[in-house]
Order: sequence, then C-alpha cells, then structure tokens
Amino acid sequence: MAVPKRRVSKTRAAKRRTHYKVTLATPIKDKDGTWRMPHCANKYTREYGQR
Repeated sequence: MAVPKRRVSKTRAAKRRTHYKVTLATPIKDKDGTWRMPHCANKYTREYGQR
C-alpha cells in the first residue's frame, strides 16, 4: 500500500479543494420588458432597482 513520504501542506490541500465554481448572475426582467443584470442600471431608462 502506498504511503505519503511527506505531509501535505495546508496550502496544497486547499488548492486541491478549490474546484467550487462561481455561478453567473441571472438576468432580471424590468417592468418595461427589457433584461438586465442585477445591480446594474437599465441601459434605456437609466433606472436602477430590484425588479
């Protein structure tokens, strides 16, 4: 059975566990029917707000 020769450092072990992916933000449909990204102003009406 294989046995590690040296202890794996905390940094090296953490690098191996970094495969959690960041998800993209989902677009929001405004009252006027246009789509925009959350926390961004509407290009056409220049309004900023949640839903």
